[in-house]
Amino acid sequence: MTISQETARRRTFAIISHPDAGKTTLTEKLLLFAGAIQIAGSVKARKASRHATSDWMEIEKQRGISVASSVMQIEYRDCIINLLDTPGHQDFSEDTYRVLTAVDAALMVIDAANGVEAQTLRLLEVCRARNTPILTFVNKMDREVRPPLDLLDEIERALRMTTIPFTWPIGMGRNFHGVYDLRSDSMRVFHPGADRLINNDEIIKGLDNSEILLRFGDSYVCAQQEIELIRGASSVFDQTDFLAGLQTPVFFGSAINNFGVQEILDALVDLAPSPQSRRAIQREVKSDEQKFSGVVFKIQANMNPSHRDRIAFVRICSGKFERGMTLRVVRSNKDIRPGSVVSFLSQRRELLDVAHPGDIIGIPNHGTLQLGDTLTEGENLQFTGLPFFAPEIFQTVELMDPMRSKQLKLGLLQLGEEGAIQVFRPYTGGALLLGAVGALQFEVVAHRLKYEYGVESRLVSAKYQMARWITADDPDELKRFLDKNAHRVAYDAVDAPTFLASFPAELSVAQENWGSIRFHRLREHAGLVFQTHLNE
Repeated sequence: MTISQETARRRTFAIISHPDAGKTTLTEKLLLFAGAIQIAGSVKARKASRHATSDWMEIEKQRGISVASSVMQIEYRDCIINLLDTPGHQDFSEDTYRVLTAVDAALMVIDAANGVEAQTLRLLEVCRARNTPILTFVNKMDREVRPPLDLLDEIERALRMTTIPFTWPIGMGRNFHGVYDLRSDSMRVFHPGADRLINNDEIIKGLDNSEILLRFGDSYVCAQQEIELIRGASSVFDQTDFLAGLQTPVFFGSAINNFGVQEILDALVDLAPSPQSRRAIQREVKSDEQKFSGVVFKIQANMNPSHRDRIAFVRICSGKFERGMTLRVVRSNKDIRPGSVVSFLSQRRELLDVAHPGDIIGIPNHGTLQLGDTLTEGENLQFTGLPFFAPEIFQTVELMDPMRSKQLKLGLLQLGEEGAIQVFRPYTGGALLLGAVGALQFEVVAHRLKYEYGVESRLVSAKYQMARWITADDPDELKRFLDKNAHRVAYDAVDAPTFLASFPAELSVAQENWGSIRFHRLREHAGLVFQTHLNE
């Protein structure tokens, strides 16, 4: 196949939601329906022998939460689907934001009992800023939930998008009987599912079918009236508006019971876009160009703890990747020839020889690659939009065993490189300082230091409350600022100078006294491209 034909087969999307909406469960079931796994993991049971395929860290298995994004490639209906499961907890939103820069569409999961929740709104703002097309799955219809018409109204008001129901629920909770497919005029009857796929779906054709009325009574009469209402009042689905992020197709179901998953999987193939052009600073890069280009959007340490590995996750933006080809790391202007590149099914990996636009590949990394790096066949390109947010909480690390200082330094270096935590080196020397957006990040870092690096540590609150990256047009003026404020300055993982403040007044005074210095809340990548509209 040509590059254009291979690109047209790809679908690359992320699953996003508020915590506990059922996102990881839906991820498992999509893998199950696509035939990638034969039995779905137990997401909730803390002592279960099985765990979600996408939850591979030890802490994820123990607590039943996702704390790191994972990548899974599956094949379905002659399409290659690259599925990225993201953390739902807001403390890990940085990881989620970076993943959203690597996808062409998003699948939003909503808890039918709770509706649109806070973290959903934050993630949708990121999607909207990039005009990312969004499909919506309303989950947990097998429980007592809110009326579906109310949910549609809230989605439209909160997300400022037109909802287009593709399926409609027949009842809810104990009286949940199935979903009606508005496009095929047929009802899929609900039977509680299991962890295995059972191909015995019962389909009944026609909205006015007397058999449905006799079996499901009042629930069906109510749904029938709602379907007639939305058919008369809803907008017609428009692919152009969907791709522009103005419309969202809506599906109802129960992921834990394998119900409504088939419709979502088919919709991803039928509706979601193939890889699109991507904007670099220098120009727009079209996905079907012959020359390879890609961007590092994630680095993960210790996916295989016994090998102490580090993997750089690269989204291919254009061209064809072939194992052993020479690639230029644009930031450092160094060439690499990766020979053991892998594809993913969460922590399970397979060596690959060829990959195409939209695919996510893993390149073993020993410090050569950083988050935000662009790889090309020689062209000077820099893809934009990979965010790092200024930390709001700071802690220092106290070692329980001073003999493990070397392991501590290595662990913090690698965890800082992957973005699990932000690590700062004080300008005047001394203990490393850890910065995070959310408190749960520190808990995960302490856990990973212990189990992945053998380091027992205690995290202690630091005096700082905010950080701002600093730049200046005049290098001498920047050096003078650093020297004068040495006790409040540190360098981050890519040696970007950072001003640390213990309270807001300190930051305000520094800004007033140093008009030539710019203070930034957000850093984009190692090349220090800052979002100037976020300057203070």
